[in-house]
This record gives sequence, structure tokens and C-alpha cells, in this order.
Amino acid sequence: MKNSIKKALITLLIGSASVAFAASGAEHEGNSLVLALFLGFGALVIVFQLFPGVMLFVSMVKGLFSSAPKESTVPAGKENDRIS
Repeated sequence: MKNSIKKALITLLIGSASVAFAASGAEHEGNSLVLALFLGFGALVIVFQLFPGVMLFVSMVKGLFSSAPKESTVPAGKENDRIS
């Protein structure tokens, strides 16, 4: 009985060690074309969202630091000339 348990343990230890040696990490082949296309598409989305955002930010800063617009005054007697 004792002898068969020792043989079973030795077999299990040797069997598990061969599995560990077999996993060398050689199956890593690098990035696929689909992943590269997905990352490129994501970068394009970010770039094309950047241009309108920058334009909006610049116009907002211009509006904050520019002087208030002057109100247009209608000359006297011209109110009735406008078509409603």
C-alpha cells in the first residue's frame, strides 16, 4: 500500500512538471490585423472629435474676453418702416 502511494505521488509530480515545462509562452504571436484596425479606428474617432472641440473652445474663449456687443439703435421715425 505504501509503495503504491509513493509511485502515484511520483507519477503525479512528474506529470505536472512536464505540463509546466510545456507552457513556454511560445504561442504568443503578436497583435492581429483586426486589433490594429480597431485601434486605428479609435484613434481616428478621437482625432476627428478633437477639431470641433478645439474650435468650440477657441470661440468660447473669444466670447469671454471680447467686449460686449453694442446694441443697434434704430433712428427715430424708422420703427414704422419695418415690415412685421
